Amino acid sequence: MSKDTEIKKISFLAKIRNYFLAGIVVLIPIGITIYFSIFVERAFSNLLPKYLNPNNFLPFDIPGLEILITFFIITFIGMLSVTFVGRYFINLNTKLFNRIPVLKTIFNGLTQLTKSFASDDTNNKKKMVLIEYPRKGIYSLGFATSVNSGEVTDKVGEKMINIFVPTTPNPTSGFLLVVPEKDVTYLDMSFEEASKFIMSAGSIKS
Repeated sequence: MSKDTEIKKISFLAKIRNYFLAGIVVLIPIGITIYFSIFVERAFSNLLPKYLNPNNFLPFDIPGLEILITFFIITFIGMLSVTFVGRYFINLNTKLFNRIPVLKTIFNGLTQLTKSFASDDTNNKKKMVLIEYPRKGIYSLGFATSVNSGEVTDKVGEKMINIFVPTTPNPTSGFLLVVPEKDVTYLDMSFEEASKFIMSAGSIKS
């Protein structure tokens, strides 16, 4: 085999490798996005009662219809919640859960967590923090949910911050850390920017 033929063969194999890697770069985000969309759609279809899901009555399924209907239902409930009647029923529901020992703890905890992440006030940017975890010199991005005011702070004897550290690529799962305020660095990035940064495993600029 001549030197020119060998060079051409290597060049051809290099192109094939580059095309293969390019295909991976294109297909992985598409595949994961489609898988996530199907997962979300199935989750929403299970949330909707059969009599509210048009796909149960149509001769064919319309992709994403469950998500759209659920979005409008949640938005409509949100509109009702700011009215006098809506607030009355919400307070009634809260009182009901607060009478049940185990559910009371779960309900109140989830309520506070949801309010913290759903907040759209001007202080929302300051909720994104940086902490040295799992050891010195390695940093993790987290969401400062609140100032700790319980037994932990009393035992430690200094101001502590409750921080939710999300996992990649699913920022809705993670774990809670209670960190001294002096060890917390507050960031200017928004909740959306932080979520994109975490879901992309840091590939999107924060």
